[in-house]
Amino acid sequence: MVIALSACTNSTIDPSGYFYSTDKINTRFDQSEQWNSNHPFKQVVSSTENYQLLVAADSHVGPVHNLELFLKEAKKPENMAYVLVGDVVTGKAEDYMRLDSVLPKYEVKPGFIIVGNHDLYFDGWQSFYKLFGSSVYYFTVQTPSASDLYICLDSGSGTLGDKQLAWLKNVLATVRPNCRNCVIFTHVNFFRSRHTGSTNPLVTELEVLIDLFLKSNVNMVMMGHDHERSLNQLGNTTYVTMDALLDGHPKASWVKLNVSGSKVGYEFEEVK
Repeated sequence: MVIALSACTNSTIDPSGYFYSTDKINTRFDQSEQWNSNHPFKQVVSSTENYQLLVAADSHVGPVHNLELFLKEAKKPENMAYVLVGDVVTGKAEDYMRLDSVLPKYEVKPGFIIVGNHDLYFDGWQSFYKLFGSSVYYFTVQTPSASDLYICLDSGSGTLGDKQLAWLKNVLATVRPNCRNCVIFTHVNFFRSRHTGSTNPLVTELEVLIDLFLKSNVNMVMMGHDHERSLNQLGNTTYVTMDALLDGHPKASWVKLNVSGSKVGYEFEEVK
């Protein structure tokens, strides 16, 4: 198994994002922190110890058929919230507006979104920030007896950058010890399970992150980007790379993230 960051492989999408992003990660992090300072981190309350979240990646709006199926499922009472793990659109302002028009209001169903590399195309960060605010934050799910921590990271530029990495280390040092479970959401996948023409990762950063997640007892890391599911286990940390939710994708799916006490599990649900 080779550790690598890979670019999204849909050949119909502008490939320029394989090589560069016009937005700098430290700039986006500073803006996210500014947003966070004015918007407290959210808490979702579960009346039971066991609960479920719905997670998807790579919907690439324009088309919204598969995304609407996902959201219809997410609105069901058994799902506490939904998470979209990057490449939600391809950066165009009109696609962001279409995305915003189909998402349920937070009061109807809590939703959490982070950016991927394609979301940054066409100056897309400006649209993301205007509509959704921060792409680096955490939220918690509070059960009757415990709190579970969910950390959302911005890997749209292929690196967390030094500021976001320092923030992550602080959250894991100060918030994680008070929480029962911990799950990380980030767009770019850590592991390459097949040959692609994608760019190389910052291997030194991955080594730091993998070691940090092991020492911090992170239960699971959920990623997209590669459009093809892949599962890896390092110590007690499970790494889940999801299929794309993209319309027309032959194996489009989302993931049911199941929490049962101190156990975090997952189940792929294919689009039908």
